[in-house]
Amino acid sequence: EKFIKEYSIIPVSRVLDIGCGPSQQLREFARRGYEAVGLDRSPQMLAYLEEKAREEGIGVETVLVDMTGFAIETPADFAIILMGTISLIGSKENLLSHLDSVARSLNSGDLYIIENLSINWHSPDFIGTQEWTTERDGIRIETKYSAELLDSLKQRLRETLRLEVDDHGEKIIFEGSTETRAFFPQEFVTLVEMNGMFEFIGYFERSSTKRLTEALPDNIALLRRS
Repeated sequence: EKFIKEYSIIPVSRVLDIGCGPSQQLREFARRGYEAVGLDRSPQMLAYLEEKAREEGIGVETVLVDMTGFAIETPADFAIILMGTISLIGSKENLLSHLDSVARSLNSGDLYIIENLSINWHSPDFIGTQEWTTERDGIRIETKYSAELLDSLKQRLRETLRLEVDDHGEKIIFEGSTETRAFFPQEFVTLVEMNGMFEFIGYFERSSTKRLTEALPDNIALLRRS
């Protein structure tokens, strides 16, 4: 909402969450009175989102499509893609197709927020493992996330997520890996310019509207529909 207030040149009433998953963020937009649209390629994720929305008494529209080629019937006023989901795009060609799709789904002057682009190649922490533990209602989840560099010339990564769940003594392990694509900061800007449908506003800190002075893992790339 801070970005909307500062950078949107049109009123915002309809929000599009791309690669939304269960989307606590989109549900919060709905609670605040926005029309909420969740887009994902997983029918299970969208079913869960719809179930949570019913439980919470809010309205959420869902669209089952891939994020590299889509269109929605009623354009949104504001779009978001969160938690590094943009890295699943996979190639510059897919990114250009994705930007075309987002542009078709927005009106002129609308904002597009991209959270956590993999732009911090200079950081020694870029490749490696992170671990954390969460406990709630007697359920303990030990999470391990790792990023492995597969090809430095093509900027290809393998990201793995492993969840070790202890549900009141019943132990379950979930693990999955996917290949992703990182982008250099100016490479991404150049691709946005090649697309020609967005103005690149800038890179910002993830939790504020303060502009970045270096490439950080927690970031926001802000675009505005031309």
